[in-house]
Amino acid sequence: MGVDQLRSILQSHRRIGLDSSIFIYQLEANPKYVALADIVFSRLAAGTTHAVTAAITLTEILVPHYRNLDQRLVDDFYGLFSTYPNMEWISIDLEVADTAARVRAQYNLRTPDALHAAAALHSRATAFVTNDPVFRRVQGFEAVVLDDFI
Repeated sequence: MGVDQLRSILQSHRRIGLDSSIFIYQLEANPKYVALADIVFSRLAAGTTHAVTAAITLTEILVPHYRNLDQRLVDDFYGLFSTYPNMEWISIDLEVADTAARVRAQYNLRTPDALHAAAALHSRATAFVTNDPVFRRVQGFEAVVLDDFI
């Protein structure tokens, strides 16, 4: 598989969920995954795909920069994320938290993963782009695991 296969799969999904790892691969230009992450973000920029991600994504991304006391980078990332086209940030309200509890109980996911899955399910995403095969357990969306395309 490869970038063409990922592109083909994403074409069949108008609304996708994104795991934190996809953002990290893109931001860090991870040599193993950046070409795949580029496909995801180029589809968002073009408006051919809309994405959702749980607000916990921001938490997971910003922690190392707060540890390094790099407020400029925190501000840059926050500005980028809050204005990225065709991206919706899902807050963890009572309904999403309840869905996450059900997902965690049913599929034996860790709480952060259950929150990501719940945000995608709540938003009616038909695919969830990740690099964690644990999301294959979740019914309700297609888990798109980047390692499958390497």
